[in-house]
Amino acid sequence: MKEYKVPTFGEQLVGVDFNPSGSDEVKEVKQLFAKIANILEKNYRETNKHPLKSLLFDHATGEILNAQMNVVKVLTLKHYKEKQDEVTR
Repeated sequence: MKEYKVPTFGEQLVGVDFNPSGSDEVKEVKQLFAKIANILEKNYRETNKHPLKSLLFDHATGEILNAQMNVVKVLTLKHYKEKQDEVTR
């Protein structure tokens, strides 16, 4: 019987296994944002739900994802720059 690790909320949110560039920096960034998302989700799950807290949780989750994607974009943008430089030569 093969065992599978169930990804955490944060790992699913940021897609820790998706790293086409194979970059160690991208891997580290995704793991850090996954950890932040897990802390947020644990707090939300273990406390009383209030409409305002639910709204803030949803917004914070989206902002974590947005920030993670933008950081990864900055880290991997050099590949596009190198290709652009080759085209303009």
